[in-house]
Amino acid sequence: MIIDLTMTLREGIMTFPVHWHPVVEITQLGRFEVEGRETRKIVLGTHTGTHVDAPRHFVPKGTTIENTDLDIYYGPARVLDFTHLPDKTEITREMLVEHIGRDFPSRIVFRYDWERRLDSLKYYTDHPYLSEEACEWIVENGIRLVGFDAPMPDDPRNGRGSDRDSPNHTILLGAGVAILEYLVNLSQIPTKDFILSALPLKIEEGDGAPVRAVAIVE
Repeated sequence: MIIDLTMTLREGIMTFPVHWHPVVEITQLGRFEVEGRETRKIVLGTHTGTHVDAPRHFVPKGTTIENTDLDIYYGPARVLDFTHLPDKTEITREMLVEHIGRDFPSRIVFRYDWERRLDSLKYYTDHPYLSEEACEWIVENGIRLVGFDAPMPDDPRNGRGSDRDSPNHTILLGAGVAILEYLVNLSQIPTKDFILSALPLKIEEGDGAPVRAVAIVE
């Protein structure tokens, strides 16, 4: 069974509300009645919809997306269910260790069922987030990819212009841990490990890239 974990790219899809994130534009170019075929032009940012961050996103001279190891984006994964958490809750190192258990795979996905907040600014301001100590534990324990059905691993208050700009991004990406964001449909994955496939577009000098993320469940 294959479960689609990817947002549909469309005009009007929610994008991060700052001027350097473009809105999606999809323009029809070829038409059957004129050119005898359909083609379209797509305008989108590297962090639009379901996507992965490469180290270059926050690490000066960090690895760009076309140079990252493809093995990171495909292989065994585990969903950690944190849907019980109130808004704006910090996930501590202790909470993470309790939920992940033993003999965990090198890819973990945090489930908040946060897609229910799509098309509301609360999607960006109220989501749970990881503590810096939890991110350090992830790095120390060899996890290669962390995924979220939310826009980021950081406390939303720690954004650009704050006293501490996105420390979790820096910890994870600085250690080569891929960050997979804007997932959907995590509730459809059975409560067992699965195969995650989230291969990014091969963009030259890419700081990140959209993906078609799927869960492969036996």
